[in-house]
Amino acid sequence: MNMIQRRRFALQLSSLTLALAASVPAFAHDEASLRSGKVFTSTNGTGGNELLVYAPARSGELTLVTRVATQGQGTGAGLGSQGAVTLSGDGRHVFVVNAASNTVSTFALRGANAVLTSVVDSGGLQPISVTENDGMVVVLNAGGAGNVAGFRNTNGELRLIHGSSRGLSAAGGTGPAQVGFGADGDVLVVTEKATSRITSYNVRRDGTIGSPTVTASSGSTPFGFAFDRRDHLIVSEAVASAASSYRFDDRGPAVAHLLSASVPNTQAAACWVVVAPNGRYAYTANAGTSSLSSYRIARAGTIELASAVAGSTGLNAGATDLAVTPDGAQLFALAPRSLQIVSFKVGYDGSLTTLGVGTGLPTGSVGLAAN
Repeated sequence: MNMIQRRRFALQLSSLTLALAASVPAFAHDEASLRSGKVFTSTNGTGGNELLVYAPARSGELTLVTRVATQGQGTGAGLGSQGAVTLSGDGRHVFVVNAASNTVSTFALRGANAVLTSVVDSGGLQPISVTENDGMVVVLNAGGAGNVAGFRNTNGELRLIHGSSRGLSAAGGTGPAQVGFGADGDVLVVTEKATSRITSYNVRRDGTIGSPTVTASSGSTPFGFAFDRRDHLIVSEAVASAASSYRFDDRGPAVAHLLSASVPNTQAAACWVVVAPNGRYAYTANAGTSSLSSYRIARAGTIELASAVAGSTGLNAGATDLAVTPDGAQLFALAPRSLQIVSFKVGYDGSLTTLGVGTGLPTGSVGLAAN
């Protein structure tokens, strides 16, 4: 084959490759696996909780692709929490709280299947939030005195870590909302609605958890939170419908230092928070106004309101749990009163454009995660 023939062959091969790529439908590369391009929630059903998995199309509509029993019971109503459903950092497992049966279920994502691998005691009463970092899983229990309990995930089997159960800021009456790891995994945070406190813990290398450090929240009723990639903590405040930001020192006690105090968004009941993967924007779900607000995050961790109404879930639809895809291209919001999941396209400037919905959610569904 001479030079001219080789060039012609290369051009033909390139054209064929482009034609084949164009013929592949949107998200076809995700269809065979639950490990990417899916959205997860739970029914929180009293007769038996279930994990629901949806596949979103680029047009925004979400199609239910599987539902699996957790072998636990839910409450049938909102838990007043963020993080009832959580994906592991490596994308291999999903963790779901069963608030009425005091258990946590773990699923392994294997191809097109979500396989239940363990159901364990949550280490307390009424688990409402769960988080994971590098194989360590921590559950927040809201019942009784309230506590956090740490587990080691070994191939989908959770085993309690000795010395990882800690109380909150008080023995009862704290109204906890969420537990979550900092970006580096060495700090654990719990927001407390009833006390308006942020309780934080140092996490040691062996998985044990230090004594609680208590910080007064900048505003009343701290609810959901998320860390940006520089380890700044963004917290929503439900009563004033606002958000604040904090930082933690690299060494020493896990003390939350205030950066931006109570930046209001003019909406009602900012409760749930996500941060875009690029770390430039945070979003709150405002339950009272069925809206989403966006905040700009500066490199130093300070925040300012970008858009009071960046998106809407629909008239009187409500807005609770949020999830964003790892590439930052789509954001999803649970609309509990319309029993839908609403999908948004995320613009480079942080703007949100409504794409479509997934319908048919059971009443009381909680938790949202995306991969």
